[in-house]
Amino acid sequence: MDYAIQLKALIRKELRQIFRDRELLFLLLFMPVMQITLYSFALSPEVEHLRLGVIDYSNSTTSRELIGNLVSNMVFDLKDAGANEDQLANKVKGGKLEAGMIIPPELQRHLKSGNATKVQIFLDGVDANTAGIAGGYISQILAAFNNKLQSGSQSPKSAVQPKVTYLYNSGLESRWFFVPGVLALVLNLVSTLVSSAAVVREKDTGTLEQLLMTPVSSFQILAAKVIPLSAVLMVNVLISLFVAVVFYGVPFRGNFFLFMAVSFLAIIVGISIGIALAAYSANQRQSLLTSFFINLPVIQLSGALSPIESMPQFWQDLSCLDPLRYYVTCVKAIMLKGVGFQAIWPNVVILAVFAIVFLSLSSARFRKQLA
Repeated sequence: MDYAIQLKALIRKELRQIFRDRELLFLLLFMPVMQITLYSFALSPEVEHLRLGVIDYSNSTTSRELIGNLVSNMVFDLKDAGANEDQLANKVKGGKLEAGMIIPPELQRHLKSGNATKVQIFLDGVDANTAGIAGGYISQILAAFNNKLQSGSQSPKSAVQPKVTYLYNSGLESRWFFVPGVLALVLNLVSTLVSSAAVVREKDTGTLEQLLMTPVSSFQILAAKVIPLSAVLMVNVLISLFVAVVFYGVPFRGNFFLFMAVSFLAIIVGISIGIALAAYSANQRQSLLTSFFINLPVIQLSGALSPIESMPQFWQDLSCLDPLRYYVTCVKAIMLKGVGFQAIWPNVVILAVFAIVFLSLSSARFRKQLA
């Protein structure tokens, strides 16, 4: 009973300190709005090595030549498309392919008879910039292929005509790609900076030493740091989500509680990093500089601002060690695709592992410092 009362008193103290700090409140409440506004309009990443799946029902010389034209540049890499249309659509839906193409069985026969032929193309519209570039490249490649046919024995009306369908983002709104990513990176920045600043402030003012004179354990002190910060940062998530959906028209198609649960895991990761930074830093300035040294690579490798597929292979592999990458993937999948836990569970599990490991390491360092 005394243990719970002591923890409750420490939590009340932390909350009072948070709400007294106007700079901290400004960071929590207005930073998401400013960052979402900035990044949703200002960025336009380049893409290459998009994963393309092709189902070739024609299996003819002409269809193979068409596929060869598509993959002869650095924009598309040919990947397994599955055995039928449903499997191809599921791969695009699950994020395993950025583009899919279905070549009809009558392709070569129609071309020889002078009839028009339509090729079905699927593009993942979650990343509007990537989908737009992919659609543009496919159209250009097919136009060149058509010109090659017309220069031979085929008539102009026999040219292959693409029929493009954009999934999840039919209007190719670039904000739909940037805003969820910015929501994730702002949460990562705020959780790291706020938790680090809170612990360092206690060290600078000597409050930690005073707390050690009270009959509370180091675990209670750490829990009192994590619990109120987590609650306040969850409010930060709600504000960011409200701004994204209401003011910028980004759809929210998934489960709200799944989104909040995944966000909570990301908050624990950010707080853990911040506490570790504070434990290793001698003062607030050192903590702030170190946090930027860590957060900038984390943001750049997360896929929040530019597609991971456009990075060199070494950096793609290195991004697997970035916890923010998995949160960004979950946020975009839940908000734009409306998927459930069964579609993103590997990312959720990895994010949970990061949260447990980082919290354990930071708490061990924090308790060692108090000791």
